[in-house]
Amino acid sequence: MFEHSPPESVHALETDELRADNITFWSTWEGDSLMGCGALKEIDATHGEVKAMRTAAEHLRKGVANRILDHIIAESKDRNYERISLETGTADAFDAARRLYEKRGFEYCGPFGDYVDDPHSVFLTMKLNS
Repeated sequence: MFEHSPPESVHALETDELRADNITFWSTWEGDSLMGCGALKEIDATHGEVKAMRTAAEHLRKGVANRILDHIIAESKDRNYERISLETGTADAFDAARRLYEKRGFEYCGPFGDYVDDPHSVFLTMKLNS
């Protein structure tokens, strides 16, 4: 991410930040090979944020991101969130991520939570129907 966005526009969490009480982190494996990961951050009792979505290079185009996102969406519904949102980059390197979220029903929105307008960020949200 740092190669595609200026440091002040990178909102990825460090490993120790993923251990916060309001963040749940999942990973998926094939044997000893990490395929991908994702996290859900609770913004408040009705709103979650998708964080840390990554797919290992050797597992691209295997549906890993879709499966992780399915899990995050299902967990968000189980928690009775009204919506989930996310931030991702505007650079070409983030095209696949944006297409995935668009395809899954996320819609572009303004900044949420502590985010501010940033030319290197786009924000998406999905309303959840319980």
